Amino acid sequence: MGSKIFNLLSALFLVVNLHAQGTSTSNNQQPKLVVGIVVDQMRYDFIYRYYDRLSDNGFKRLMRNGINCINNQYNYTPTYTGPGHASIYTGSTPAIHGITSNTWYDVQTDKSVYCTEDSTVTGVGSSGKPGMMSPRNLKATTITDQLKLATGNRSKIIGVALKDRGSILPAGHSANAAYWFDYQSGNFSTSTYYMNSLPQWVIDFNQLKFPEKYINSTWETLYPINTYVQSDIDNQPYEAPLYKDKLPVFPHKYSPEEKGSYNKLATSPYGSILTADFAIAALHGEQLGKGDVTDFLTISFSSTDYIGHAFGPNSIESEDAYLRLDLEIAKLLKALDEYVGKNNYLLFLTADHGICDIPGHSQYYKLPGKTVEKGAFTKKLNSFLNQTFPPGKYIKDFGSYQFVVDHNLLNKNNIRWEDFFDAIRMNLLQYDGVAQVVDLHHISQTMYPEFFINKIKNGINPKRSGDIFVILEPGWLTSSSTGTTHGSLYEYDSHVPLIFYGWGLPAKEITKTVHVTDIAPTLAALLHILAPSGTIGQPIPEVVDSRQK
Repeated sequence: MGSKIFNLLSALFLVVNLHAQGTSTSNNQQPKLVVGIVVDQMRYDFIYRYYDRLSDNGFKRLMRNGINCINNQYNYTPTYTGPGHASIYTGSTPAIHGITSNTWYDVQTDKSVYCTEDSTVTGVGSSGKPGMMSPRNLKATTITDQLKLATGNRSKIIGVALKDRGSILPAGHSANAAYWFDYQSGNFSTSTYYMNSLPQWVIDFNQLKFPEKYINSTWETLYPINTYVQSDIDNQPYEAPLYKDKLPVFPHKYSPEEKGSYNKLATSPYGSILTADFAIAALHGEQLGKGDVTDFLTISFSSTDYIGHAFGPNSIESEDAYLRLDLEIAKLLKALDEYVGKNNYLLFLTADHGICDIPGHSQYYKLPGKTVEKGAFTKKLNSFLNQTFPPGKYIKDFGSYQFVVDHNLLNKNNIRWEDFFDAIRMNLLQYDGVAQVVDLHHISQTMYPEFFINKIKNGINPKRSGDIFVILEPGWLTSSSTGTTHGSLYEYDSHVPLIFYGWGLPAKEITKTVHVTDIAPTLAALLHILAPSGTIGQPIPEVVDSRQK
């Protein structure tokens, strides 16, 4: 299927003599194109866990021929998709760039705010709230913005993902376009922040109607199911069945429940295929890498996240999703070789966060980890507070491991903050799975390893974060009894791959600890441009100094 789609796209854009271009080597001081790839929820160990089953032309090609930073870490918490993409491209943390979570509670308006929502814009190619998106909530510039500034606005910046936040935040404030998938129409769309009508190449791609074909397909394993020895056997009680499936087992059918609903594609390998094909379409349609200055294409593969949440990192579904994504990475690299030219593009690959093992899986193998009842952090806590203090709703919101407290109610009842926090802390520490409770107004006073406290400091923005932070013990989640999630400050959520590839970079392995906040300043150093405005990271010398000029 993938090769047929690639041939269709090649014919669509009338690309000729690409093979000859692909053999060229650039002596330019700047790459023709920078490509940033983020794989949503790709934990570091996955590329080694599945290594023997990967093709030679996808992840293996990057690992063998690129600079592989094997200890790349997130230096903040909570580790979610919005903050992850923002931090990669700003070289900063939520404390500075302001994307503290996918959604946060705004105390001034008493409502939740989605990280890329923007009521001042409307959808282009979509309707309603899914199209009302922009990067306006991002408080720092991105490496893509800085490239625009450095070239007098001549660089083309294009963002591509199924998720709006996976496209918008990397592309930055000054992007030519960010495109995301509209699950109602089955089309890639954007918003009036970028343009008033879709380019012809996007219209042409949407008219190919690939989602309609996929939605009536079945997800079978790429190889015989008994060969997936790196994963649990199919049909585990702690996996979440998809949609109307009775059991979480192969084959997974994706025929729509109702006309015009393509949500199911997200939790399937077809989402990665769509993303890669649209990215290749953008490459051709925008003629990226064909101008006099460096262009930038940002790509985020979202489906691995949806699949991982439902089935967990030890499932056959996750293994199959990565084996299939490997083929899409190979297809994308081939397209870049042919259209831009080998060594004419600079590419990096990383992830926005990792993932925790499903607690049910951990318990089966006698490992620490369970699910703590989320209601204990809302209803039960408010009930306790009403028995301890004058009646009232003291907790306004709980999300991203944080409580938002009604300070007006505290003042009205003459309750000292120190007394209130101490009462909450002593109550919550009675629950299994709660390791520590942190006063976000006095973080440094918390008795907990500084390594973790610094992650909390880096993730807290006073205008967009809560008042009290709950640290769960390793392996513990606040979620349902099936599936899993991420967001913690622990290794399984913070350790993700990072590979720099192409444009004269040698094959090398870097063992020292680097952080995702180092990616943007490293790119800035390679491109000889200013780093983003909120950067706290540092260029990685082993990458910058190793380029063969």
